[in-house]
Amino acid sequence: MRAKISYAITAAVLVVYFVLVGSRGVLLIQAGTPLTVAFGVAVLVLPVIGVWFLWKNTEFVRDANRLAAELDAQGGLPVDELKRLPSGRVDRDSADEVFARRKAETEDAPDDWRSWFRLAVAYHDARDTPRARKAMQRAIALRRTAP
Repeated sequence: MRAKISYAITAAVLVVYFVLVGSRGVLLIQAGTPLTVAFGVAVLVLPVIGVWFLWKNTEFVRDANRLAAELDAQGGLPVDELKRLPSGRVDRDSADEVFARRKAETEDAPDDWRSWFRLAVAYHDARDTPRARKAMQRAIALRRTAP
């Protein structure tokens, strides 16, 4: 729940920032000189890119949460079987062992979104965020095409 609140606050702050930057871009364009119009257009591009990025991330999180809820209803969410260090961090050898099993499961069923979801969780536990995101994107895409 704390992650959702943090995400919502961050998104709200970004939207305020986009509005402020966008208003400055409009003011620059209204000044009417070629230089200020060029700067104004350049400044307006940044909020557009930011809004697109925020939307795509929000869509990704929403879809991943939807998959997690569906998998939970099916009783297929991965169980946290990782060993932890005294500091609370995940033991690397334990994460590697779980990751190897999840990868083999995904190789055995490459068209099953559930195995890709569990692989994404294993990547996340191994602190490999880029691959975790790609695996989750694959799970989302497979779920969209599944009956």
